[in-house]
Amino acid sequence: MKSRRVGPPDGGYGWVVVASAFFAMGLTGAVLKNIGHFFLEIQSHFGVLTSTTSWVSSTTIAMFHIGAPAASALTLRFSQRVVIVVGGVLCTLGMSLASLDINLPWLYLTMGVLEGTGISFSWVPAISMVNHYFSRWRPIAYAIASSGECVFAIVFSPLFKWLIEKYSWQGALLIIGGLQLNLCVCGALMRPLEATRASQTNLKESAEDSAAALPPKKKAVFHCGLLKKPELLLYILFAIFAAAGFFTPTLFLVPFANSLGIDKYWPAFILSVMAVADLVGRLFCGWLANMRLLRNLQLLTIVTTLLGVVLLLLPISHDYWSVLVFASLYGFLFGCMVAIHVTSIVDIVSLEGFDSGLGLFMLFRSIGGFIGPPAGGEHFITFCVDWSQSNKI
Repeated sequence: MKSRRVGPPDGGYGWVVVASAFFAMGLTGAVLKNIGHFFLEIQSHFGVLTSTTSWVSSTTIAMFHIGAPAASALTLRFSQRVVIVVGGVLCTLGMSLASLDINLPWLYLTMGVLEGTGISFSWVPAISMVNHYFSRWRPIAYAIASSGECVFAIVFSPLFKWLIEKYSWQGALLIIGGLQLNLCVCGALMRPLEATRASQTNLKESAEDSAAALPPKKKAVFHCGLLKKPELLLYILFAIFAAAGFFTPTLFLVPFANSLGIDKYWPAFILSVMAVADLVGRLFCGWLANMRLLRNLQLLTIVTTLLGVVLLLLPISHDYWSVLVFASLYGFLFGCMVAIHVTSIVDIVSLEGFDSGLGLFMLFRSIGGFIGPPAGGEHFITFCVDWSQSNKI
């Protein structure tokens, strides 16, 4: 009996996978987005420069990307379920140990290396599962799953601010670590797709035939040969520049708003509004991509160009409402970009090469994520403040 590979079911238990990925995105991406709330607290506590403090978040972002190839390889070797559970444990350890407040290098190791690796080990397999469970509805399924990052960010922005004031930044880190332990539950719900389609009565026979007809999944490890594809190399180059530029506003918008004299709770509200716009952008662009009016890569090019224009105009903001408008535009376009930038990898390397392609994409994107925040920290805030003050009437 010849075995056949199971195609994406495009529904069924796949929607449970989407729901699990929704929570996994919230407990990883939303935490990463709101880590800027700890920026000023850590800087003030240790009395260091902005660029020195930014290495904490920069290391987290870098490890999030650098850990992607390992997450992809482990996913192929074991399963998405196992890797997500490991990621949840690493996130909890990272935040819990960071709350000990030993010194700044200790934060680089815990909030940076451990937390970043844990986020990577949870994020990458969750995205992989959604893409493997869907084909026709892949764009909208991924958009729904990734919107968990936005929904949680809306809640986390004021929550983190309140936790810091109530329990100090050290206590807030400990509580966040406890929340991230729920990633283990998300991982437990990630049921791997069966290797063959067979009736229940012939399941054992089908499994034996499948082992003879197909290479064992555990031997299908990482394919670095995908780097020979010029399309993927160009896409990786895009990823490097995107990571260098597009993470900076998220990390430094709160310090920028504070530098303009905006009251302490309003910057947190700006992040919440940006998260709502991000959510709308993801769902809208996921729906638009599902209509197949344009290729994903063509739509991504348009959205990225508009996002760059908005960032260039951000320095003209000189009061609360102008910052809010540009933050909303940034959030919407950022959401549009996020909704399709991962699913576009399938268009380049096919579904069979997706796990390896995603790992390589994230690995090289770490270059931009690592140098962007430190390089842009002092210059971004200083330039925006100087520009806004020079344009005040």
